[in-house]
Amino acid sequence: MTSTAEPDSPADRQPGPGLRADAERNRERILAAARRLYASHGLGVSMACIAREAGVGKATLSRRFATPEELINAVFADRMDAYATATARALADPDPWHGFVGYVQAVCAMQAADRGFADVLAMTFPAAKALEARRDEAYHGLLELIARAKAGGHLREDFTHQDLAILLMANAGVIAATADAAPDTWRRLVGQMLRAWATPGTDLPPLAQAPAPTALYRAMVRLTRPAPGSGADRE
Repeated sequence: MTSTAEPDSPADRQPGPGLRADAERNRERILAAARRLYASHGLGVSMACIAREAGVGKATLSRRFATPEELINAVFADRMDAYATATARALADPDPWHGFVGYVQAVCAMQAADRGFADVLAMTFPAAKALEARRDEAYHGLLELIARAKAGGHLREDFTHQDLAILLMANAGVIAATADAAPDTWRRLVGQMLRAWATPGTDLPPLAQAPAPTALYRAMVRLTRPAPGSGADRE
């Protein structure tokens, strides 16, 4: 990470022909830094830490993104688009159960690829209106997907959309705990949950292997230790 924050550039403070280009460069540096930090540490990273990582002053960051919600909205806009696309793709599948399984696997894979996105899926951000709008769009598509999978006889009647929310929260915890020691553990969790949700006799994807005992032990030990730099991330 950048050790010291650079002062605001003159173009950031004064009007002139270079303002737009410099401002856009600063914006992209901020977004890139936020993506890196959110992906590795989650959404608890402070705005001050992001400014240092980007090599800009706090005033520059606040001019580009006045609140954490604005920054989160900008960073995760493309991922929320992908989330909504996963829902649309699942609905387009002629086999409702196959579409449902693919949706669950795709969303959980997005969580595994980006810890920040794992937090986004498990939290709400009323001030980030564009992000919430895409989440609502995906949510209504999910309700239709659930109804179709139940009508096809492969998803248990007592399944509710809250069960998926529970899985996403659990998956976020598994990802955070096992990211270094056993990064594919989330696949096992998802496979077991699909088995719990399916009606008897339903075709299921192969179950991922359980993590090795030594890897799982390392992950459990990691849970008892503070994350490196966690204090700095939450100034």
